[in-house]
Amino acid sequence: MTGDPAAPAPLQREAIAAVDPAGMLDDVLDLPSHLRDAAWRVDSARLEPVPGCDALIVAGMGGSAIGGSLAQAVLGDAAVLPMASARGYELPPWATEHTMVLCASYSGHTEETLAVYEAAGVLGAPRIAATTGGRLAELARAEGVPIVPLPGGFQPRAAVAYMTVVALEAAALAGVGPTVRCDLDVAGDHLSGLVTEWGPDGAEDGLAKSVARQLHGRVPVMAGAQLTAPVAYRWKCQLNENAKVPASAHELPELDHNEIAGWEGAAALGPHAAVFLDDCDLHPRLRRRIELTRELVEPHAAATIVLEGRGESRLERLMSLVLLGDLVSVYLAVLQGIDPTPADIIGRLKDALAAE
Repeated sequence: MTGDPAAPAPLQREAIAAVDPAGMLDDVLDLPSHLRDAAWRVDSARLEPVPGCDALIVAGMGGSAIGGSLAQAVLGDAAVLPMASARGYELPPWATEHTMVLCASYSGHTEETLAVYEAAGVLGAPRIAATTGGRLAELARAEGVPIVPLPGGFQPRAAVAYMTVVALEAAALAGVGPTVRCDLDVAGDHLSGLVTEWGPDGAEDGLAKSVARQLHGRVPVMAGAQLTAPVAYRWKCQLNENAKVPASAHELPELDHNEIAGWEGAAALGPHAAVFLDDCDLHPRLRRRIELTRELVEPHAAATIVLEGRGESRLERLMSLVLLGDLVSVYLAVLQGIDPTPADIIGRLKDALAAE
């Protein structure tokens, strides 16, 4: 990491609790148990394989949608059929009656996801619902569509492990890729160790706390590639919702053909921090691009940070970076004295749409 960190501030449990009364940090620290519990919830839905599928579409928005993107990255080259996300009101035009559609809405009231659920029904496509209840659960029960029951009491973005596991299991049922069920317990144990290392009881110079201080007072610009591309987007969203800061995310190698030029004007607009998410299994040219891109943007950035996922399997490494980003976003909120849980502006937008 380069760039002088912001002034030190305590990031211990007592200081965090004063800013985080709803316990967003506790939800993040429970990520390992969420990963294990998710498999049980999938089993409780008594899902059956669906032969003859030609693809899987994961329909959802925000924190309910990210699981599909993360699952797709975990499968990587092991996927033998297409897998895509539908973040909007419509199915992709190539969807058929053989395309499995996983409709993920934590609340069960997401209007875009409900529209896709209805469209998939008209098409005659096999469907699965993942939700805590709401209108989505009502429709699914009435039509005999299987429901994966999600635990209540979270902000949707805190259910990331559940949404990722459900998407992975749906992919296996549709024949998109192999099951990763045997990796879940190992990944959960791996994350438990990282929670101890990076959590509030860890060292003040631990990785998550150090990165949060690096980002304090700066505009984060995230970059990922292959496995880490959707994680970079997850970081961006968590920084938006938890820390209430603008942030952006882009993907290598594409950003080297456009965004990199914009760094020449970054300093004049304000302090920006470049964060690159690396992985040991990236294409060698992508790893080299991370090195070179960092070198080229460093003179224009207030900080440049390269972080690599930790673990043996793709699931372990991906979830380690998800955990790290979630912790960083909460720590950054605490450094700013901001409650990470509310996202009132999103609620105001939904209320305005509902009123129309």
